[in-house]
Amino acid sequence: MEQAHAHHEHGEHHQHGEHEQHGEREQHTGHEGHGSHTGHAAHGKVSWAMAAKATLHCLTGCAIGEVLGMVIGTALGWGNVPTMVLAIVLAFFFGYALTLRGILSAGVDLRTAIRVALAADTLSIAVMELIDNGVIALWPGAMDAHLSSPLFWTVLAIALVAAFVITVPVNKWMIGRGKGHAVVHQYHH
Repeated sequence: MEQAHAHHEHGEHHQHGEHEQHGEREQHTGHEGHGSHTGHAAHGKVSWAMAAKATLHCLTGCAIGEVLGMVIGTALGWGNVPTMVLAIVLAFFFGYALTLRGILSAGVDLRTAIRVALAADTLSIAVMELIDNGVIALWPGAMDAHLSSPLFWTVLAIALVAAFVITVPVNKWMIGRGKGHAVVHQYHH
């Protein structure tokens, strides 16, 4: 996962003992004895760049799901509401899937990876989907625009940018409190 290395940027560290309590002994190859964590943000101090990376990660999954849902709904001749519901479901699916991929590649079991992905992405994706779909629903003519229409793609781009801009502060706040993508970072070194 692209933002996985951000773990070291925000100081989200757990002692070996915490992981051993849960039967998960972390392998710190090459990280032993780095006692001083200079360069790591203190708890609560998260860079805007880190929050933007986490948001961009969610936005990628959301955009894939949104577009795929709209293409499928349109191809099947569905109306606006069922197509939007499918797009939202797929946005959550792909948002979680991207996070799961990174966590699983760190050797975490599936059950734990699912819990971590749900904790990391749910609020971020929900805010993103609310803003994104709200813009599309409220933009005159956007709901009825076809996939071949420039209006559709223009409004979708504006909606995704708005979702990104509004969700970055949400992710910054969450990561600063050890929530959201901060949960993911403990599995990547």
